[in-house]
Amino acid sequence: MNRLIVLGTGHATVTKCYNTCFALTNGINDYILVDVGGGNGILVSLEKAGIPIAKIHYAFVSHNHSDHLLGIVWIIRMIASSILSGGYTQNFTVYSHHELIDNIIALVNLTLEKKLTDLIGKRILLIPVEDGQTENIIGQDFTFFDIHSTQAKQFGFTLRLSNGKCLTFLGDEPYNPLCRNYVLNSDWLLSEAFCMYDERDLFKPYEKHHSTVKDACELGAQLNIKNLVLWHTDDTHITCRKELYTAEGKKYYSGNLYVPDDHDVIEL
Repeated sequence: MNRLIVLGTGHATVTKCYNTCFALTNGINDYILVDVGGGNGILVSLEKAGIPIAKIHYAFVSHNHSDHLLGIVWIIRMIASSILSGGYTQNFTVYSHHELIDNIIALVNLTLEKKLTDLIGKRILLIPVEDGQTENIIGQDFTFFDIHSTQAKQFGFTLRLSNGKCLTFLGDEPYNPLCRNYVLNSDWLLSEAFCMYDERDLFKPYEKHHSTVKDACELGAQLNIKNLVLWHTDDTHITCRKELYTAEGKKYYSGNLYVPDDHDVIEL
């Protein structure tokens, strides 16, 4: 059974939830992390989600912004320590684009002990991906693509699930039409939605290279998306975010709309 475990739903500076990241599993106790948040809060989130470090064998980091990247230090630290103690028996593989691989190596070399970083290239593998490259991960085919970011270089992916459905992760910037072939007709689309459209003047999403709920939902309708997941949001309305975002989104999108909270589980 394919499941998406939500580890965080907020943008970079939220305090009432964790930064947006998630795990995917094919139901056989093997996980891939997709982005890792901005610090050791990733360990808290994994614990609350019931995901043991020993079962995480893959990660994908989309880009170098702190709220998506810095948690990798803690993941590598925990896995490397477990490898040395004999508690982690498989390799750990991190996928990202070439530039970000170099950043990850520099980051862990600056912050972790040599006995841990010595495992990089041996048991901890950093694999660069190119636009259009396909890799089989957790028994399923992930095709990575450049989202053509207007800021830092960023990749997303489209995934053919074991049940035949297609899931597409757009990263944390607005959709670029150059990615249409990867996104069109997806069964699942994971999209950022920084705030509600009615609050665009308050939160200024466009200045931050982000979308509103309205924008994301109009996109879902235009691209024939069956199931749309909205996150990477502001946390001002955290207690009623689901209701508010769903109400706005349903004005523009008639498919299945999800506005998850941290630690929700979505059956794919």
